[in-house]
Amino acid sequence: MSFIIIFATFLGMEFMAWCTHKFVMHGFLWNLHQDHHVPNKKSFFERNDVFFLIYAVPSWLCIMLGSMFALWWVMYIGFGILAYGIAYFLVHEVFIHQRFKWFKNSETVYLKAIRRAHKIHHKHIGKEKGECFGMLIVPWKYVKDELRKVKA
Repeated sequence: MSFIIIFATFLGMEFMAWCTHKFVMHGFLWNLHQDHHVPNKKSFFERNDVFFLIYAVPSWLCIMLGSMFALWWVMYIGFGILAYGIAYFLVHEVFIHQRFKWFKNSETVYLKAIRRAHKIHHKHIGKEKGECFGMLIVPWKYVKDELRKVKA
């Protein structure tokens, strides 16, 4: 049962992240997210990194309170949020933006599609006219494009 709760929370986080990215980051908290879209690398850190805390705090609270009060399902929700946070770090920060030079190249169609969709998202410097707000669920057209490249 614990794995099901963790996995369901992980999947739900993709939709939560999509909504937060589209309506909060590209909405009323654009001032925190904007530096992520502007190629200005004066510092390793970005104001956008504050969103890490916005997701880390609920995860930590669920794990801590769930274990303190024997609400195991709450703790498992916290672990699901944590798992998504780790995936976000590895996919978005390491693989896509290369903030750490660990996974430079990939010949995997799915990972190439993720990177392509994210590049499309970043082609818009402003907060309007955005597209591809998710991280792990990629529009099928980018997967098809990468499959065509493999077949060619």
